[in-house]
Amino acid sequence: MSLTLRPPTAADEAAMRRMHEQLAEEGFQFLLADGPWPHVLAQIEWESRGVGLPEGRVPADFLVAEVDGEPVGRVSIRHRLNDFLLQEGGHIGYAVAPRFRRRGYATQIVREAVKRLAALGVDRVLITCDDGNHASAGTIEKAGGVLEDIRPTASGPAKRRYWIQAR
Repeated sequence: MSLTLRPPTAADEAAMRRMHEQLAEEGFQFLLADGPWPHVLAQIEWESRGVGLPEGRVPADFLVAEVDGEPVGRVSIRHRLNDFLLQEGGHIGYAVAPRFRRRGYATQIVREAVKRLAALGVDRVLITCDDGNHASAGTIEKAGGVLEDIRPTASGPAKRRYWIQAR
């Protein structure tokens, strides 16, 4: 089993939309853009380059997590933090489709994302999760996350804030 992170392609549409529907049932926004697939791919490319970003967004890489040629999840790697990301969102947002969970993929996704951030010059990586999300907290801790604090949010559950040394 070898997990890789890569940009999405035209061939990924069905799998990515299926995962989006599954995770929407859990209240998680899997795809970060709407519309026809070519538009989604273009938006991902623009965000990666920091082109035409909506207010409040930072340059970010949206990557497919793939194992043996099959998409199993995704990661959003934010190149820097703004005020919102520092408080609630962090550098990394990840998800694994329900049928691929409990196989260690989430931990591998986080570790690979940290390596990518280190290559971008980020020394300390912030990653957050809802206070009640014990699976995500365990994933982050397995990937080297050290809990700084748990902070209330204006819009939902409190967030556990972890730092991972990248370099």
